[in-house]
Amino acid sequence: MTETLRTPCYVVDEGKLKRNLEILQDVAVQSGCHILLAQKAFSMFSLYPLIGQYLAGTTASGLYEARLGHEEMGKENHVYAPAYKREHMEELVTICDHIIFNSFAQFEKYKDLCRNVSVGIRVNPRCSTQAEHAIYDPCASGSRLGVTRDRFREDLAFGENGVEGLHMHTLCEQNSDDLITTFRALEAQFGEFFPRLKWLNLGGGHHITREDYDREALIGLIREIREKYGVEVYLEPGEAIALNAGYLVTEVMDIVHNDMDILILDASAACHMPDVLEMPYRPPLRGGYPAGEKPYTYRLSSLTCLAGDVIGDYSFEKPVSVGDRLVFEDMAIYSMVKNNTFNGIPLPDIDLLREDGSVEVIRRFDYEDFKGRLS
Repeated sequence: MTETLRTPCYVVDEGKLKRNLEILQDVAVQSGCHILLAQKAFSMFSLYPLIGQYLAGTTASGLYEARLGHEEMGKENHVYAPAYKREHMEELVTICDHIIFNSFAQFEKYKDLCRNVSVGIRVNPRCSTQAEHAIYDPCASGSRLGVTRDRFREDLAFGENGVEGLHMHTLCEQNSDDLITTFRALEAQFGEFFPRLKWLNLGGGHHITREDYDREALIGLIREIREKYGVEVYLEPGEAIALNAGYLVTEVMDIVHNDMDILILDASAACHMPDVLEMPYRPPLRGGYPAGEKPYTYRLSSLTCLAGDVIGDYSFEKPVSVGDRLVFEDMAIYSMVKNNTFNGIPLPDIDLLREDGSVEVIRRFDYEDFKGRLS
């Protein structure tokens, strides 16, 4: 399959995506919760009709994502942002059913526009459960995300046109035990307000579709919350929807040597998989192993002029040659939504691997896509 593709190319695996969606739907049915697609991780809208068959809707980080969810899925549509522009808010209240504010100042500023939507406040339980990804820790000291308990304005929150829900988002690629720990902290600090709410949104970062994820514990927690407080519960995973359901196919353009053999690929960490440099992490590579584990070790780099545009060091059982195709795995999430055209590097094609084994070209990008972002 990979030999016939134009590279670089993202390939989303329809069968694997469906299996993830079936798991999420089962959790929603067993627990009674609403599960939303967090578009910040995966926004392949050509698949929204399929995703909408399994999930309750979408959640957005601003106007454009909210428009996309409204136009392409048309189910529940939630939005949260640290701050909103008035002209954006005037449109958001017409396309979203839930709007979540990051501060009471923003709530006061726009509450009169929100008469026909359900309003929430993001809160910060100051409960950090992650050590590896500090850049993604909303509970870190000095975080701008969410209202802490000492800043919660009960006098503003409730009453006519008041707050109907609380939202938290504290996890990153974590299991249900960390969610339970964080919820207990949330409950201890904000639980007195739960009986006055219609819903609780427990955010994203839940790797629900991962093999080792304890889904029974998650279901038990959600049932407990719904029974104890009589509220609807929302989850908004992004990665879990398309986890391990996509690939980035690339071709070896050249091999250079400087203390080690270095592969020049037509894919780039900086342009096509920015999380490799931002988190950072080492993406899985089909047929690739940790450096030194197999006989032939190479550094994988790209066509850009950025010296640090290095994907990582990998070893192989056989020598790699110019023209070979390499397949990075788990490349559906935080790739298409974050890629860029730095150095004028073309954006990868987007293809869909159908369940019958056929490949459908969904989108190809060209010079006009590069030029259109400039002036």
